[in-house]
Amino acid sequence: MAPSTKFSGWWATDTRKGTPVVVTMENPNYSVVEIDGPDAAFRPVDKDRGKNAKQFTWVLLLKAHQAVGCLAWLGNALWALFGTVKKRLIFGQGVTMESEKSGKGRVLYRVILGVLVTALAFLAFEVVAHFKGWLYFQNHNMHIPQSLEIQGWLHTLYVAWLGFRADYIAPLIQSLSTFCVVLFMIQSADRLILCLGCFWIKYKKIKPQIEGDPFKSDDLEGSVGDYPMVLVQIPMCNEREVYEQSISAVCQLDWPKERLLIQVLDDSDDESIQWLIKGEVFKWSQKGVNIIYRHRLVRTGYKAGNLKSAMNCDYVKAYEFVAIFDADFQPNPDFLKHTIPHFKDNPELGLVQARWAFVNKDENLLTRLQNINLCFHFEVEQQVNGVFLNFFGFNGTAGVWRIKTLEESGGWLERTTVEDMDIAVRAHLNGWKFIFLNDVKVLCEVPESYEAYKKQQHRWHSGPMQLFRLCLPAIITSKISFWKKANIILLFFLLRKLILPFYSFTLFCIILPLTMFVPEAELPIWVICYVPVFMSFLSILPAPRSFPFIAPYLLFENTMSVTKFNAMVCGLFQLGSSYEWVVTKKAGRASEPDLLAVAERESKAMNHPQLYRGASDSELTELNNLKEHQEAVVPKLAVKKTNKIFKKELALAFLLLTAALRSLLSAQGVHFYFLLFQGVSFLLVGLDLIGEQVN
Repeated sequence: MAPSTKFSGWWATDTRKGTPVVVTMENPNYSVVEIDGPDAAFRPVDKDRGKNAKQFTWVLLLKAHQAVGCLAWLGNALWALFGTVKKRLIFGQGVTMESEKSGKGRVLYRVILGVLVTALAFLAFEVVAHFKGWLYFQNHNMHIPQSLEIQGWLHTLYVAWLGFRADYIAPLIQSLSTFCVVLFMIQSADRLILCLGCFWIKYKKIKPQIEGDPFKSDDLEGSVGDYPMVLVQIPMCNEREVYEQSISAVCQLDWPKERLLIQVLDDSDDESIQWLIKGEVFKWSQKGVNIIYRHRLVRTGYKAGNLKSAMNCDYVKAYEFVAIFDADFQPNPDFLKHTIPHFKDNPELGLVQARWAFVNKDENLLTRLQNINLCFHFEVEQQVNGVFLNFFGFNGTAGVWRIKTLEESGGWLERTTVEDMDIAVRAHLNGWKFIFLNDVKVLCEVPESYEAYKKQQHRWHSGPMQLFRLCLPAIITSKISFWKKANIILLFFLLRKLILPFYSFTLFCIILPLTMFVPEAELPIWVICYVPVFMSFLSILPAPRSFPFIAPYLLFENTMSVTKFNAMVCGLFQLGSSYEWVVTKKAGRASEPDLLAVAERESKAMNHPQLYRGASDSELTELNNLKEHQEAVVPKLAVKKTNKIFKKELALAFLLLTAALRSLLSAQGVHFYFLLFQGVSFLLVGLDLIGEQVN
């Protein structure tokens, strides 16, 4: 009989040696599929069938290799962190210690240091008790031994400590904890209501509208009768890095030059910077821009004194509005055309505030976290208060005031370091209304170093408490409604300026570590984890691209609470440096599209014959003298920049890490991880590793 030529028959009679398999790799998952026949590869794959043990082992090895890679990366990161800690903390390479200008400023540091030493002593005591076998300390509900069960003087001391802790310390900590939790929930409810208000504004598309055509003609050289007289002020002090781009942007505002005057208010004490700014002002004056340079001989009152001095000039009486830009702000040419029209036919309107946009928000982790905070401030707080209350705190820049409002409210006062909030509160008490424009943005910078950011936050949180003490009688006796008074006192000042830093520092930096050493006082997990995460989620909504930084944001906000709490106490009780004004350091950065736009506008301005003004021989001589003087002035020696070590943050880092070790003895998982990560966060900030790094 002839042999069969059917391939399938021959395949079926062939002896099978082993089980053929196909390993299908679907990254990141792997599946092992057994083949039972010649057409098995073309049939639907059943991934639940038996798997070859050898191939499955290889899959496990591949996954183990990935895990080892992650662990290696984590190990390298920890090793790099350890190396940096060793260099900065032990050997002091490339860093300097943060200086305290006042003995009162060291009080909080000494308190934290005392708590840290006490915590270390308690931890040592608990470790000894653990190795002695006194396991009842892990649960405060367990039996405390009687006198017959006590062995030795150390055991006696430990039992006495347990009784004292349960009877006296735990009730005090629990009461303070409950009080802070109540404040925490009130502040969380306030933030939730603000977010709901913002959602309502977005849903209803509510925003300030300009009624009608505010200008009869867009021809600047034609009819200019409908263009009010506008004064623009640029206060600055030793702003070498940013003066040029700020003056350039303001000088290109789209407004009739006959109805616009720019004041450059220079408070610099560096003569070389003064001549640089004079040269920049003279350059733009030669292009037909109405710009003047002012320098005070008596530099008192910081920014408020500078603005007050400028407003006392006789020619200011001819102007109706004043726009203010800090030295690092770069308004778009159409800024005035988007803000000034809101004043038309609205005699009760005193202020139009624009939003800030940041050119360096992606520079480092610190700038990204600041961007989250400021986006929430403008998108939610300022916008909601502007729409529903017609009141919010003036941001000090990127805003337009009606000069009549400033005059009737008492003008700029030098009594606090938050002159912007001061004038806003007084204007509101006089019945003036404010408008916030969320869609009008002005480019600026955020601090790139933690040292500069910390000084800025200290001023922003000590000044409001100063102002609250000074304004409280005026608020109570003012003629505004009861609800407006309650809003200013309870929400604007107490809840958002006093209660927030108080409970944040007390609850998460003091009470939480103490509960590890006093387990009778408990802090619920939802207070530590769930509510803060939800609040951080709400805070990050206005900056959706920052969602990957939600965990660092939560930890960093708790880390900054020590600075804000210290500033709040200093301002409230007039301690330390509550009236210290430190100019925030700028890097002079600008986005590439912005630089190209500025260059294009300057090119057009230089080629536009109407912007030129004939230069006489005397003017050319003056310009040459300015250039010669700039070259002759010997610049000051550059101060060597270094990173700083911040003692309060480091002390809190060790306190939290000590509490994390103590939580291991009590097997408190969530508390351990929170304390560990929060302690590492304080350590990074204390070693100045979060912002700009100086090589």
